[in-house]
Amino acid sequence: MTHKPLIQQLLTNDTASRWLFVALLALGIGVPFLNLVVPPDSVFHVPTYMVTLLGKYLCFAILALALDLIWGYCGILSLGHGAFFALGGYAMGMYLMRQIGDRGVYGNPVLPDFMVFLNWQELPWYWLGFDNFGLALLMVFLAPGLLAFLFGWLAFRSRVTGVYLSIITQALTYALMLAFFRNDMGFGGNNGLTDFKDILGFNLQADSTRIVLFLATVIVLALAYVLCQYITRSKAGRVLISIRDAESRTRFIGYRVEHYKLFVFILSALIAGVAGALYVPQIGIINPSEFNPLNSIEIVIWVAIGGRGTLYGAVIGAVLVNYAKTTFTSGIFAEYWLFILGALFVITTIYLPRGVVGIMDGYLSRRKSRQDKSMAAASPQAGVATGGKQP
Repeated sequence: MTHKPLIQQLLTNDTASRWLFVALLALGIGVPFLNLVVPPDSVFHVPTYMVTLLGKYLCFAILALALDLIWGYCGILSLGHGAFFALGGYAMGMYLMRQIGDRGVYGNPVLPDFMVFLNWQELPWYWLGFDNFGLALLMVFLAPGLLAFLFGWLAFRSRVTGVYLSIITQALTYALMLAFFRNDMGFGGNNGLTDFKDILGFNLQADSTRIVLFLATVIVLALAYVLCQYITRSKAGRVLISIRDAESRTRFIGYRVEHYKLFVFILSALIAGVAGALYVPQIGIINPSEFNPLNSIEIVIWVAIGGRGTLYGAVIGAVLVNYAKTTFTSGIFAEYWLFILGALFVITTIYLPRGVVGIMDGYLSRRKSRQDKSMAAASPQAGVATGGKQP
């Protein structure tokens, strides 16, 4: 067995991954060039709002990738992954709020505006240190990771599986939504955290900052994809697939199933938290609505429509569905979007169980089969042309 670097394996053995990396490279080079270099009056100019919109789509792609890792390869259907996404977003939002300083509406150099409005006298202890980017980055990983560890350890140790686990994850994110809506929690209540000014000293409204955030999202998506591919192609990945297909048998032959589940669940939560941290500075707000269980259900729909258990299908599904959402909700079909989304999910589940990538794979397979038949049909003629001697 030859040991090649993973990125080389992806580019040589996986056509879909190769095209995904080509697309990310094109976005990483083309979007900044078309935004910063091409004149605004040119038809090829990409406006800054479009850069932000593309960045949002890619953040959702990272989130879908995180869910596909546990659902597509381990069979854990989480209906609460929006909670990990939101926790990573709140960690970054707290740092951005501390950076406002005395530039807020009330001019308080320490307390955020919502705390001044609610007559808070001092900064809560859990806000201390969030003026430091390093601590905020640590909390982006620690908050969703710790929650995933505690929840996963209790659930998997108790052998909670299937629909029961899905319901518990949905209840978890709903409970967090209700908690974060409370003003006395110290996270902005219903309004959440917003009115951000800068990040690491750079103006968040500047085109150059938006481009850097977009590039950071492209890079993180590529790294997350490589990491997930490495996991799924390793021995641990084969065990995860075995757990998905026959959990009892996998446990019977000696594997500690709960350990593998806990590992992949925590890793998925960490990836979701990073997606939330990248999402907040680009969108400019984080509030308790991100914990809404409907958001977590939408993530499942992205993965199902794109193609569960393929990773690249999850990326495609997240981008396609959110592009469709932007298109339909900005027109006359805005009030019908949820019905359209539900219909897409039902059609995909019944008629397209492998999602969009299943259609693509089927087309490529049929094309290759026709080519093979054409070559097989042409080979006897070639033999006659050469005097009956086959090369």
